[in-house]
Amino acid sequence: MASLSSLFDPDLLRRYDTPGPRYTSYPTAPQFSPGFQEADLRAMAAISNGDPIPRPLSLYLHIPFCTSPCFYCGCNRIITRDTARGASYLTRLYREVAMSSALFDRDRDVEQVHFGGGTPNFLSPAQIAEAMDVLRRHYSFAPASRLDCSIELDPRFITPDDVGELAAAGFNRASLGVQDFDPDVQRAVNRIQSVEQTLAIIEACRTHGLQSVNVDLIYGLPKQTLAGFSRTLDITLDARPDRLAIYSYAHMPSLFRPQQRINADELPAPEDKLGLLQCAIDKLGEAGYVYIGMDHFALPGDSLAIAQHHGGLHRNFMGYTTHAESDLIGLGVSAISHIGPSFSQNPRDLGSWEQAIDQGHLPVWRGMRLEEDDVIRADVIQQLMCHGVLDYRDLGRRHVIDFTTYFDDALRRLRPLQDDGLVQLAADGLQATSRGRLLLRIIAMCFDRYLPATAASTPRYSRTV
Repeated sequence: MASLSSLFDPDLLRRYDTPGPRYTSYPTAPQFSPGFQEADLRAMAAISNGDPIPRPLSLYLHIPFCTSPCFYCGCNRIITRDTARGASYLTRLYREVAMSSALFDRDRDVEQVHFGGGTPNFLSPAQIAEAMDVLRRHYSFAPASRLDCSIELDPRFITPDDVGELAAAGFNRASLGVQDFDPDVQRAVNRIQSVEQTLAIIEACRTHGLQSVNVDLIYGLPKQTLAGFSRTLDITLDARPDRLAIYSYAHMPSLFRPQQRINADELPAPEDKLGLLQCAIDKLGEAGYVYIGMDHFALPGDSLAIAQHHGGLHRNFMGYTTHAESDLIGLGVSAISHIGPSFSQNPRDLGSWEQAIDQGHLPVWRGMRLEEDDVIRADVIQQLMCHGVLDYRDLGRRHVIDFTTYFDDALRRLRPLQDDGLVQLAADGLQATSRGRLLLRIIAMCFDRYLPATAASTPRYSRTV
């Protein structure tokens, strides 16, 4: 595998720093339609149950509450200090769990559970354990050796003892939000979080036997400097998390109201932002991490790195995952499901979600059933985003197409990328170069038939760098 330093080519990154999808799905969410409703979801679940070999399941639970706003955040969340709202939310969430579980055969094992948000640990450890018990009552869980249970944690609002309770409830993976340890940056984004708090939770995760700890950092935040971000990286790498996500801050205040409280004049200049990314890549390479894709890195022994090495890596709304063959069931406000060749999303506003549950309906707001072309392109983009490689013959056999004929337009769009050294094109396949791996979104966009229309419409994407 090429060194991480070979990923970084500032001239190419500047040239291709344009808005584009993150491809946690294909087609992407702007293509979902309100014409897809509860009856469609039920029909797709029935079709999925008919597979000759039962497909495993993944469960995603969205907990939307946060006690204070982080100004950079673009997530679907509700700011409140009223912890009673968590109990009320869970009551309805359990009804959704019961309704959704009835759609799926009991011989379909749950192999992955993820609590995201918002701030999942807005709920108490006892409430989270109760939610896990409810899931186990309604779904068939795989044996512990095949089960990944992960949760996003805000280290400011959890104790080491709480981590022990979460481990006892079955969680074996955790993701900690950090973003930056620099005090000036923290004040600028309204997230004051000490090094000591964070390291104590990482240590607690290890003490209580969690298999993997991920840490999220962000580059491009207001008041970030190379020296400050370098210190954040040094502190984080000394703690040796199993995985790291180094996200690019996307300043889109017209879409995300909290970002209107960020002073745009305090954001790093484009050249300085690239310097922050290069610093991260250099330090992670020196520390022995491997590049997974997009903004994700892992130690060589982590399951993501192993899955990528063996060709089993997958990407969905939870990010990179090792559970490529599972159907994803999204539960809670704004959650997205991927059942067979379909996507469906719950309402993004709490009131609409609550109303649907109270009326005894599965809360489907919008979605889509994939056409054959969607399925083919989704497979291609999945291969690119996870492995950076396409085997034309293999894809042609899988979908009964002549790849080069079917994707003649896409291959023409790739030729300028080949000239710029992002990809190597051959008669039987293509491969992202080491310089192109940080720009996998750009390569994948060549295969996205919806993108020209979407780019001209209201929905917008974050920049690729």
